[in-house]
Amino acid sequence: MKQDQAGLYIHIPFCLSKCGYCSFYSIKSVNLIPEYIAALKKEIIYYRNVFSSFDTIYIGGGTPSLLTPAQLSDIFTAIDKNYKIDADSEITLEANPGDISLKYLKALRTIGISRLNIGIQSFDDKVLKFLGRRHSGQEGIAAIEAARKAGFYNLGIDLIYGVHGLRMKAWQNTLLKALSFRPEHISCYQLSLYSNTPLYKKYDSNNWRLPDEKTELKLFLTTAETLKNAGYIHYEVSNFARKDNLKSRHNQKYWRHVPYLGLGPAANSFLDNKRWWNKSTVKTYLKYILCGKMPVENTESLSAEQLQLETLFLGLRTKHGIDIKNYQTRFGVDLFSVKGAIIDRLIRNNILELKNGFLCPTEQGLAIADSLALI
Repeated sequence: MKQDQAGLYIHIPFCLSKCGYCSFYSIKSVNLIPEYIAALKKEIIYYRNVFSSFDTIYIGGGTPSLLTPAQLSDIFTAIDKNYKIDADSEITLEANPGDISLKYLKALRTIGISRLNIGIQSFDDKVLKFLGRRHSGQEGIAAIEAARKAGFYNLGIDLIYGVHGLRMKAWQNTLLKALSFRPEHISCYQLSLYSNTPLYKKYDSNNWRLPDEKTELKLFLTTAETLKNAGYIHYEVSNFARKDNLKSRHNQKYWRHVPYLGLGPAANSFLDNKRWWNKSTVKTYLKYILCGKMPVENTESLSAEQLQLETLFLGLRTKHGIDIKNYQTRFGVDLFSVKGAIIDRLIRNNILELKNGFLCPTEQGLAIADSLALI
């Protein structure tokens, strides 16, 4: 991956219904889509003197698959007019199984989308209903099969574990079902509860709890072992790829402080140690652009100390880990001089390992990655 090449993220903040666990910004309406695309094209033009080219484009949401091929093509035309897009770019679209057909997917291939990420979450109808998904297990299977028929050979699927009532055996069956389709990429997320979501309120009212630490660790390690035994590379806490070149090139930019531009409500951007993010509602976003203003909510310039902490936090969430020599060159800090004792202890406890000049988390380390930045 080209370390100095920027990535482009476009947020599509529309859904037909909100999933019970989702805390990402979106609205339950499609009426504003045409107006939104017109505004998005203006924001695309605005940044052409800030960014010149991209080698990854990620269309996320919300539910990007609510857009028609013509609407998506309109967005890509605006991108192509204002930026250089590498010929071998990774261009990803997130899709809901309930929205996509073989005809739709063939049209996506025609307009240049090379990677599809399908929000399967589960093949079990009871789990899907519990999560508030609007597709069935059979529709998930049909979506995967249609993607293959349409010519998608870089296919990712998302799954969720740690759901109330979902036992270990049922989760293992979900993994085996997913593996039967040999997707190029699998993301397995531990269910998280956010106070602004319906599922949080449901857990609270029923006095349910997320899995305890012991169960959570067992779920995590079982997931990793099952997928690794099937030939997948566990390259980030929640992410597995069949080969090195099938890792999400776009997401790796976030983890490695590579510049990226985020367009749309609540989208984040990063360039030259500066981070900024947009207004968080569609109507405010549209209002600003209609008035000729950019919808930026706020900006921050990251200090060397903040960048060091983020580099540790993000790097130790990946199997790649921290390049010790590069870290010292970048920050003027020898990790082993300032944190040698705790690093040695974590290595002895099989949480970290030193490989070819990289400080990397073990499987046990990935399981507690959020704590490792505290070293």
